[in-house]
Amino acid sequence: MKKEALLYNKLKGAGVQCILCSHRCKIPDQKLGICGVRQNSGGVLYSLVYGEIIASNVDPIEKKPLYHFLPGTQSFSIAAPGCNFRCVFCQNWQISQMKAGREVSFEDHFCPATDTVNAAVAQKCASISYTYSEPTVFFEYCLDVSKLAREKGLKNVWVTNGFMTPEALEVILPYMDAANIDLKFFRERSYRNICGGSLKPVQETIAFLRRHNVWVEVTTLVVPKKNDSAAELRQIASFLAGVDPDMPWHVSRFFPNYQYDKEQPTSEGVLQSASEIGRKCGLRYVYVDNVFGWGSSTACPKCKELLIRREGFFIRENRIENGACSFCKTKIPGVFAPQPQE
Repeated sequence: MKKEALLYNKLKGAGVQCILCSHRCKIPDQKLGICGVRQNSGGVLYSLVYGEIIASNVDPIEKKPLYHFLPGTQSFSIAAPGCNFRCVFCQNWQISQMKAGREVSFEDHFCPATDTVNAAVAQKCASISYTYSEPTVFFEYCLDVSKLAREKGLKNVWVTNGFMTPEALEVILPYMDAANIDLKFFRERSYRNICGGSLKPVQETIAFLRRHNVWVEVTTLVVPKKNDSAAELRQIASFLAGVDPDMPWHVSRFFPNYQYDKEQPTSEGVLQSASEIGRKCGLRYVYVDNVFGWGSSTACPKCKELLIRREGFFIRENRIENGACSFCKTKIPGVFAPQPQE
């Protein structure tokens, strides 16, 4: 569905400037922004993907991944086409790299915001996640769904590259409960050449959301020969620890995909080293994702007892009680639902 966009300014003639993401695209009449799903038509900026939901699933919240936000609950997960990055190793490129007028019509999958929220309630989900592609580029729909979700007692989760403007963050902030943000590199050149973005806005988004009490976890997909050096991983971990040492960092295993399909998966040894680097830099919660059998469980940082034992995306044991370690009573940062009484 075509809908007038939020967050843009009119320019001289029929031009517009989108101020939704940090590209701040200046878009001539009848042209698209970098995301491929926002179009200037006669001096009015339109979203071409409002309500055009091409993926919806009930996922464990751990799949986002979020490990300290309502663990063990289900999240109704939705996506519309498009992205403001062009990552050569994108894991969801089939939907994130769609553009208007090319692979797909954006008028085949319309789902009213009320239907999305009602489906989440019917499936007994605790939250709605805006995920798979980049939620920033279907911002207007996310905002409308988020408002309705709040009315139904549901939480709102963003899985994002963090390339939003301060203006966009101010609009969505009252309705955002948690976010997993990709911090892909710690070099501007890598962001520019590999993703078509930049580092500083992502850093600012992470710091802004934590400062405003949105629960944030950060993911770094560790890609061989791109960001797997000890020096770069140390820079990422040090930055995160400087923002909040209690903010979980997920170091995630890369598997060949999209335009970077000739490389081998990340070795488990590199991931183990990354997790050790994170802890040495002061992060209290470092997780290894996309591996089997280790790296995803939560331990108390004080007494070291195992608190949440995970297998894949599923919780097999949870010993956090009222947000604290059940052994030494140390408060565990995050958002935890009360445990059922036996």
